[in-house]
Amino acid sequence: MKLAELGEDRVVAALTKALPVDERVLVAAGDDCAVVRTAGEILLLKTDCVMENVHFTRDASPRAVGWKALCRAISDTAAMGGRPGDALITVALPPSLPLAWAQGLYAGLRRAATVYHVNLVGGETARSPSLIFVSVALTGSVPGGGYVTRAGGKPGDQLYVTGSLGGSIRGHHLTFRPRVEEALWLNEHLAVHAMMDLSDGLAKDLPRLARASQTAYRLDVDRLPVNRGCTVEQALQDGEDYELLFAVAREDAVALEAGWPKAFPRLTCVGELSAGRVRGARRGGFDHFDPRIQSTP
Repeated sequence: MKLAELGEDRVVAALTKALPVDERVLVAAGDDCAVVRTAGEILLLKTDCVMENVHFTRDASPRAVGWKALCRAISDTAAMGGRPGDALITVALPPSLPLAWAQGLYAGLRRAATVYHVNLVGGETARSPSLIFVSVALTGSVPGGGYVTRAGGKPGDQLYVTGSLGGSIRGHHLTFRPRVEEALWLNEHLAVHAMMDLSDGLAKDLPRLARASQTAYRLDVDRLPVNRGCTVEQALQDGEDYELLFAVAREDAVALEAGWPKAFPRLTCVGELSAGRVRGARRGGFDHFDPRIQSTP
């Protein structure tokens, strides 16, 4: 059976089945970050990558590519309610690439690291036969050790998203800002039951959160915060929004909306979790092994 016949989620499940872990591992493969207890502390661990002609094209600004490469991983630490720490950068570059492009890439990495207080502590440089590849390994921490997973949602929880959705292809996928401060605020002020970032589109990611929480869900499509010039279908399917999707108890919803800082992006209740199980999935969203998808940028 080929990867295209399975789809990304089933491929990942097949590859990560029965991976060896010990008692230090609190959250293993399957969430936005792994969570490990080490020396009495809680450590978030994340790797992410961007590849030419999948996540960006050669004519994109190299600074924007560097920003995106690091910020994708930073967004995942935010999705666990934490902040980023130290990063290792691996690049595979074709020998024909101009040095100025590679320097621009690192300028973007440095800018993201400065904005989000990440230490760039090393990595690896290798030759690529043709395409540019950038991989980020990132640590993170959670104040008080209270990390948030996708798996804690309960029937009746209200579902919220930050910001607006859709149309990332118009440039947002290279310039987005991870919702670190928003996630830290949520984790400090509320009992967030489940959370993730929206990288593959709400149509793909909401069922993932519901499955992890062993619930079903109801989505109020008419309430989706759609970016100007976009359709509801684009808001559901485009992906690379990098907004937060999270679930809180119904009784906390009023306090959440009343206390949400005005400096943060808009906050919208888009549905709720319900009893039952997800059967199938909404159509759409990004899947790395969908043969119909050639490139995200």
